Amino acid sequence: MSDSRTAIGFVGLGSMGAPMCRRLVETGHRVHAYDLASERLEAAARAGVVAEASATAVAATADVLLTSLPRPDDVEAVMRGSAGALAALAALRPGSLWIDLSTNRKELVQELAAAAPDGVGMVDAPVTGAVDGARSGHLTLFVGGHPDDVARSRPVLDPLGRVIDCGRLGNGTVVKLVTNQLWFIHAAALGEGFAVGVEHGVDLAVLWAAITNSVADSFVAHHDAPSIFAGHYDPSFSLGLCLKDLGLTDELAAAVDAGLPMTDAAHAAFAAAAERYGPDAGELNVARRIEDDAGLSFRLPGEWTPPWEE
Repeated sequence: MSDSRTAIGFVGLGSMGAPMCRRLVETGHRVHAYDLASERLEAAARAGVVAEASATAVAATADVLLTSLPRPDDVEAVMRGSAGALAALAALRPGSLWIDLSTNRKELVQELAAAAPDGVGMVDAPVTGAVDGARSGHLTLFVGGHPDDVARSRPVLDPLGRVIDCGRLGNGTVVKLVTNQLWFIHAAALGEGFAVGVEHGVDLAVLWAAITNSVADSFVAHHDAPSIFAGHYDPSFSLGLCLKDLGLTDELAAAVDAGLPMTDAAHAAFAAAAERYGPDAGELNVARRIEDDAGLSFRLPGEWTPPWEE
């Protein structure tokens, strides 16, 4: 599976899928791809991808098919078909492997795997690490599946970043949602911390240095705070996608026989931001809502190059 003759199919060339697809081309793989947006497909073709006319055509050519799609409904529509008949899933050849990189629903992952043609393997491998991680090959991938399928996925996934074997099929999706659960809690809390410090006269640069060099540090504080300082609030991931992931997390949390107040509070904070600024606004508008309500500014002079442009 690791040599250059392996045919890789890639469906979904959005903000994460496009750089992952290009990364595979850059590391010597032959990639056939499809996206509904013609401009995305054209850009991928200029980067060396073989453009196909449909997701089903991609699947039919693939030894390994990767999907990177925004929502579970999108995965189902591509793989099963909108009319209920199998589409891309049915086109996969015996001996091929499907890797779903989407942040998905555990039950849907397992259901589609069970519906795959005989001899087709599947792993769920949702990713974290933002657009800059996708461009540089420094993502973290949470992989679930049969050990043989996980082993077969490694030559394709290793160029994308660090692979963490999470166990059985569906576990990768659960782990990804837990990491996003904590990410959203941190993102909502960071704006609250900034508000308390700035309101009481602490210089924002000093406050940020204190946060990132103390027990308050986090990936959010390091990676995401500059998007707040710059005032663009990271448009590469929308509030609507945050709410989608929080909804999927709520489905998992319903099985926990205990209250999860931090998760509930984060969900409410992102919902309030989406209501104020719209679901297409950048994720860190969750902090902007605090700025606007409190009459504060979290702008900080500096060369805050968006991570996806570095």
